[in-house]
Amino acid sequence: MPLSTAQPAFLVPDWPAPAVVRAAFALRSGGVSAAPWASLNLGGHVGDDPAAVGENRRRLCAALALPAEPRWLEQVHGTVVHDDRDADEVAARAAGEGLVAAPPVADAAMTHRAGTVLAIMVADCLPVLFCDRAGTVVGAAHAGWRGLAAGVLENTVAALGVAPSRLLAWLGPAIGPTHFEVGPEVREQFILGAPAAAAEIEARFVPHRADRWLCDLPGLARDRLMRLGIASVTGGEACTASDPQRFFSHRRDAPRTGRMAALIWLQPRQA
Repeated sequence: MPLSTAQPAFLVPDWPAPAVVRAAFALRSGGVSAAPWASLNLGGHVGDDPAAVGENRRRLCAALALPAEPRWLEQVHGTVVHDDRDADEVAARAAGEGLVAAPPVADAAMTHRAGTVLAIMVADCLPVLFCDRAGTVVGAAHAGWRGLAAGVLENTVAALGVAPSRLLAWLGPAIGPTHFEVGPEVREQFILGAPAAAAEIEARFVPHRADRWLCDLPGLARDRLMRLGIASVTGGEACTASDPQRFFSHRRDAPRTGRMAALIWLQPRQA
């Protein structure tokens, strides 16, 4: 495992969240993974050395002074939302059997509990962070095009249990509208899922070449959140595919690349 004294680098969301809400997006630098995962790869499922991933996650926790290890998910491009309270029961059952609980299979998570760190891993898909204006609940969603079209954001907003008008949302770095080329099936899935908004959806797909479109993934997410009634939606400008110095990109670097993470938590009160 290569040695490095570099520190992880982060983006901090520019959104009007209350002070108790903490959030960050980990960039690709400051870790110990070798190419093609160089260097702060946080994904344990992409072929990287497990020891390097473990050290990268340790550095992440230390650099952000996280109150706990992030609650990692097994993301499957679906719409299931993990309630953090369920994790205690699963962990207790696994411990009773002498096992380590596997990460929950879900593409979103939420918590009311201070000190619980939610994490979404991405490398082109869109991470979306949520909090309420009072700072009582936070959530995070993995919005690739499949999950976004199927309703992962709608499910996350419903699970938060707060009126949408009281929610804030932040869109993290994702593949941008000039790099995300898709086929007709992607466009059709979005239109079929929201026929009343067909014109708005079609505007997010720019004809590119024969039977191909350039898709504005952050724009589609922003539109859906606004239709849900969330007036404060920020972020969504950073493109992972166009900035190899800061971001991993599966579309750009396939078949092997690392994973970044968007994190959010409620800061515990100081004793």
